[in-house]
Amino acid sequence: MHEVIICEKPKSSEKIAGALFPDAEKKKYRKVSYWEYYEGNKRVTIVSAVGHLYSLRPSKPGEEHFFDLEWAPLHEIDKKKNYVKDYLNVIKKFAAGADRYIHACDYDIEGTLIGFNAIRYGCGGDALNKTVRMKFSTLTREEIRNAYENPIELDCGQVDSGAARHILDFIFGVNISRSLMKSVKEATNRFIKLSAGRVQTPTLAILVEREKEIREFEPVPYWIIQAELESGIVAESRRGKIFQRPLVDEVLERCGGSDASVRGVKVRETVRKPPVPFDLGSLQSEAYRVFGFSPKKTQTIAQNLYTEGYTSYPRTSSQKLPESIGYRKILDRLSEDPRFGEHIEGLSEPLKPHEGKKVDDAHPAIHPTGLLPSDLSSDERKIYELIVHRFISVFGEDAVLQTMRVDLEIGGEEFSFSRKRVSKRGWMDSYPYTRIEDEVFPDISEGDVMGVVGVSALEKETKPPARYNEASLIRELEKRGLGTKSTRADIIAKLYDRKYIEGKKIRVSPLGENIIDTLTKYCEKITSEELTRQFERELEEIMEGKISRDRVVDEAIEEVKSILSDIERNMKDIGRDLYKAYQDSRVVGECPECGRNLVIKYSPRNKSTFVGCSGYPDCRTVYSLPRGASVLKSRCEKCGLPMISYGRPRQRACLDPSCGKKESKGEEIVGKCPECGSDLIKRSGRYGEFVGCKGFPKCRFTCSVDDVPAA
Repeated sequence: MHEVIICEKPKSSEKIAGALFPDAEKKKYRKVSYWEYYEGNKRVTIVSAVGHLYSLRPSKPGEEHFFDLEWAPLHEIDKKKNYVKDYLNVIKKFAAGADRYIHACDYDIEGTLIGFNAIRYGCGGDALNKTVRMKFSTLTREEIRNAYENPIELDCGQVDSGAARHILDFIFGVNISRSLMKSVKEATNRFIKLSAGRVQTPTLAILVEREKEIREFEPVPYWIIQAELESGIVAESRRGKIFQRPLVDEVLERCGGSDASVRGVKVRETVRKPPVPFDLGSLQSEAYRVFGFSPKKTQTIAQNLYTEGYTSYPRTSSQKLPESIGYRKILDRLSEDPRFGEHIEGLSEPLKPHEGKKVDDAHPAIHPTGLLPSDLSSDERKIYELIVHRFISVFGEDAVLQTMRVDLEIGGEEFSFSRKRVSKRGWMDSYPYTRIEDEVFPDISEGDVMGVVGVSALEKETKPPARYNEASLIRELEKRGLGTKSTRADIIAKLYDRKYIEGKKIRVSPLGENIIDTLTKYCEKITSEELTRQFERELEEIMEGKISRDRVVDEAIEEVKSILSDIERNMKDIGRDLYKAYQDSRVVGECPECGRNLVIKYSPRNKSTFVGCSGYPDCRTVYSLPRGASVLKSRCEKCGLPMISYGRPRQRACLDPSCGKKESKGEEIVGKCPECGSDLIKRSGRYGEFVGCKGFPKCRFTCSVDDVPAA
């Protein structure tokens, strides 16, 4: 009997082979590893995919719009993925014709689809009819063996939902993006690369809406009245924000010269429950808050920790920790590290985690497996320790906070101040990432009189809505039902890559804003949250067996056709507006030679980006850009040109590489150019010294050192 186990990635296949068959022989075929194990008449072959081996392409590529799609090997679609061919060859050579197939890819929609396509197209025949599924949340030996010995049926709902998501993303993204680029070509005879997406575009629309709210916000002044007491305590007026200046003056006059009478002192205790276990979104938010890691970076690190067997599967929505994971066994293993052991010692039996409300039928909340890592990078260690401390803390005791509130009267006006401290640390001892307030409570009682140093009005302004950061945007997308736990970080990363957004506190670029404005004006459906949310609901219903994949795909095709029709009707107007937005987004400053615009340009010949004057060929001012450089909004203090960011780690420099280096070059000004009036500078060339115009290459005046024109 020949049994084939299909894994999602090479590292996973190594873990699974080692857990199930320690004596399996590791072999190689065309640089790709696989495993073989023999026991009597039984032969087991363990092979690996490398993520998706198949992707979608148009079955009729010559058509204007692509609605008829087919699955094809990824290396045939994307030549950069040629390495995929070797993995496919291993599956076709060593897995085809087996008696039994075990789908051992990650247990989620994408993992299920990866394995399904590998078996369906790579193993041929009736392979799917002989397929069972391993379900596991960690790559520990115990869980892998249990999943192997107790396989389940292949979840066809996951397969159909995953396939439908890929189809929807293709027909929305590819067709609409092509149509938008065509509109620019029709209107201007220019080609620019643009992209729109089923989730990407509504996400950008959310950011544009916030950008406009901030820009249109008009601050309103207000005052907070404060009293500084002799003890150094600052109390605030109970009136809160005061928006009328005459009232402020009246209160200040009334309070002047008065002492503060203590009208009441209240101390109350509040219980702060332990945090809930991490789901992917809360892990991304916490890693951003604590370490400043982008959601994409956190997701990648968490996936690596899972693949290495140190933590559980990260793409989960669950905030539940079932008893079946073995709390005590995990904690005992973690205790072998003294840093964790000192916190675990203080946990009380019976162990019961404080859980959140969110549930995921596929996987529990993110947790450590108990396997202690031996070699992690600095960033991996940070995420691992964050997960471990969170896991320990959910079993901790409640923390207790005390709050003191003191009410005062000054000149007939009510004031108050408050203090906070922790009276019982509880779980906070196990979670070092929490800010602990520990203020001193003053020794005062009702009826006491406190001296007042002075009463003043602090002027402030109302603030606009806060900008999103990557973590808060992921929370917003989850709240609005856009995207999935696995895709939201990728969507945000794509918006950065497209230069539609920028900055840690996310700003929308002029290009991003103008794209949304143009699409909203002519074909609002593209930016519609509700349309995207509707399809997200229907993709869930496919997985639950409530609706067919074909029905959802047919609905999507009709919606895309409607959007394309809107674009066709307004083709040239859309193209002109988009091209203008694109041009405006390329302007980075003013040319120092002629005053026209400096714009970002691309050289097809050199395949490089540079900054040049829009007045070319009349003005030939040009500045090269290092590979991967970004032009910033900040200006050079010396010359006023934009600053650039480049390299790893990122460095900042002036756009002009010679800025600030003129003295070090030893440039000697010897006169004025008779043709343009710029400085004449002594230079060195192949044949010795000569004098040339500083305005080169715009002005090419040169002369010998002995023939410098008189001033």
